[in-house]
Amino acid sequence: MAEIIQKDGTWSFDGDTVRIVPGSDKGVSRLRRTLGEIGVPLRAVAGLSYEPGKKAGRLRLRLRDGADPLAQITGGSLDDASDPYRLKVDNDRSGVAEYLVDEVRTALLLEQVPQGPADGYLLPGPAVPITVSAGDATVSFDGERIRLEFKWQAEEAKLSGGPRTLALAEVSAVEWMPSASLENGFLRFSGPWTGPGRQEPKYDPYAVELWGFRNDPLMALVGAAVVARMPHPRAASGSGAAAAALPPAPAPEPAAQVTAGPSATPPGEEGGHDHDALLRRLRELGELYSAGILTDEEFATAKQAVLRRM
Repeated sequence: MAEIIQKDGTWSFDGDTVRIVPGSDKGVSRLRRTLGEIGVPLRAVAGLSYEPGKKAGRLRLRLRDGADPLAQITGGSLDDASDPYRLKVDNDRSGVAEYLVDEVRTALLLEQVPQGPADGYLLPGPAVPITVSAGDATVSFDGERIRLEFKWQAEEAKLSGGPRTLALAEVSAVEWMPSASLENGFLRFSGPWTGPGRQEPKYDPYAVELWGFRNDPLMALVGAAVVARMPHPRAASGSGAAAAALPPAPAPEPAAQVTAGPSATPPGEEGGHDHDALLRRLRELGELYSAGILTDEEFATAKQAVLRRM
């Protein structure tokens, strides 16, 4: 098993799952501590990269688009401290980080994990019930109902109607945006109550206005918990409104992209350990290398892993 332990957290990989455990250091973000341990199945991974830095490097786990409710709703806009899929790495541990990257890349190649969008969530999303207080409201979600209770600082347009309770079945879309520069962020729920003209979050009784304080990222957890229990944007039964409202996940970085090869595994080869299947894997790796898809290093690493299994 490959493992790296840092102040921000511990990442490990056992061949099937990338396990992310937040650190206990007081500097670890509230979002990471609230979210807790995450088990990311290999089939949800698009790639893993290590980015060296002058004082410290960074591990970045990229997920397949649509695989994770949190990544889907935040669209890559979480800051480094709050993003659970980034890990600050001390420079003296760079070798361990690179070893972890190699192990995940090799597994992606051998297991032929598809790199395209996922048709369903492969991670469960934040646990419920969940309650978060940030900006001008406190929001609770129990898995079936969303309750918005506005604080005294909220605009009269929100306070006058009292608390709002929304049924999950009525929600067609969820949006979360962080504060940026002088613009406030928001968490917004759309449904049959949404009119043709979009109100500003400041006055929208179905939106929370976020003012740029440290609890703001926690509202993304509420949004992700709701989204995880809605139809997937790419599912045949999913609504067009939900698909349109959810922000897309960030595009993969060309320099760090890992190509997994053919996405289909021939029938009867699910285990991938019998001799004939491994020979076919070697031929496929050779074809990918000849086509220029795999680098010399990636081909050598993947080839050695197959040979060890044989």
